[in-house]
Amino acid sequence: MCGVFGVYNHPEAAKLAGYGLYGLQHRGQESAGIVSSDGTDLHLFKNMGLVSEVFGGRDFSDLPGDCAIGHVRYSTAGSSNLRNAGPILVRTQHGEVGLSHNGNLVNGTDLRTDLEREGAIFASTTDSEVILHLFARSPHGDAIDALVDSFRRLRGAFTLTMLLRDTLVGLRDPWGFRPLVLGDLDGSPVLSSETCALDLLKARFVREIEPGEMVVFSSEGERRLFPFKTVQQVPCIFEYVYFARPDSTLFGKVVYPVRVAMGRRLAAEQPAEADVVVPVPDSGVGAAIGFSEYSQIPMVWALIRNHYVGRTFIAPRQSIRDLSARLKLNPVPDLLKGKRVVLVDDSLVRGTTSRKIVRLVRDAGAAEVHLRLSSPPIVGPCVYGIDTPERSELLAANMDLETIRAFVGADSLGYLSVEGMHEAAGKDLGSACHACFGGAYPVKWSASGGVQRRLFDKERQ
Repeated sequence: MCGVFGVYNHPEAAKLAGYGLYGLQHRGQESAGIVSSDGTDLHLFKNMGLVSEVFGGRDFSDLPGDCAIGHVRYSTAGSSNLRNAGPILVRTQHGEVGLSHNGNLVNGTDLRTDLEREGAIFASTTDSEVILHLFARSPHGDAIDALVDSFRRLRGAFTLTMLLRDTLVGLRDPWGFRPLVLGDLDGSPVLSSETCALDLLKARFVREIEPGEMVVFSSEGERRLFPFKTVQQVPCIFEYVYFARPDSTLFGKVVYPVRVAMGRRLAAEQPAEADVVVPVPDSGVGAAIGFSEYSQIPMVWALIRNHYVGRTFIAPRQSIRDLSARLKLNPVPDLLKGKRVVLVDDSLVRGTTSRKIVRLVRDAGAAEVHLRLSSPPIVGPCVYGIDTPERSELLAANMDLETIRAFVGADSLGYLSVEGMHEAAGKDLGSACHACFGGAYPVKWSASGGVQRRLFDKERQ
């Protein structure tokens, strides 16, 4: 759950990277950082917090050069602290290199254990650092050949931007789990996790980087390499459900119409007799619009989101903790009083947030609350870069539908089917990863492989 960015051959590279990270803020709110290159040395600045907290008001004079990469982080492997923040900058036999990584290596801990046995010293607990150790130890003299050699040892999800002294590199793993796009800003190549960051910079969208593709920008121009064997491409369908910004073009489709289509299909599969449709902002808005259109039930903005709330603090008393939902959402009682409400959200993980929102709507005077979710039940952990909990923490993996309904306090509960989700996304069941929704894991993993995750808490996002 991270965002990566890169720009090559632009006189204000670091400043552009900063703006690009603003566009990718939704992909990570724990830390932000930029590495720049002046052609001789690489320069790094990163800190904990939002992009505005880390880079707001800076003149970027300490990040000189015409090339830069950036990173916003939400940790899936490694704890949340500054030493794990990206990008990572190291000095190797191939020169200095900076790395930004979105994804999760399912063999990361196995590789790390092997490297430590060989004497490697790690400065962080992230799987991203493993990639740099492999690069540093590669016997290939050429830096690009050394990168290819290190990439071929990785398994799992790894979308990368990397910066060498005079070279920008972008990479998508062969399965294509996470997105990466290429743009052009007045002749300067731009790499980004999503197109919304290109739009902010007024950069022209060129194309998506293909799964298994490595792009290299240097004084010799652009090179395209394909280091991996061809495998089944399985982009993460949860990017469409929740994670990507609705104005981005992702895996060949604009996200917003996909979410509206999911809402229409949800209304067809899980109808409800109600007076109003209420979206849970912001991630439930597209699906609520689709649900309203199909059902002909009017949609009202009866939950107003406070966009200026950062990471939710941990309060000492239950009476105060219960206010956490109101920090981000406030109901409009005049729109809810006496109404039968269809409450539309994107997903349900542990159920604690949904339970609080249902209670908010009831306390505001709703006569009935029918919860509808524009994704199927989440029954398995994601090991490819989205921080979902272990199976024991997933409500749908441990309760039947009626028990979940009672837990969240809704009058009825309905999920979108797996088939409906794929059809709305325009993806066949075999052409998108839906392991968290009960599908097969396309890249095998095991607990011994050491996939590290902290518990997912949707309230923090």
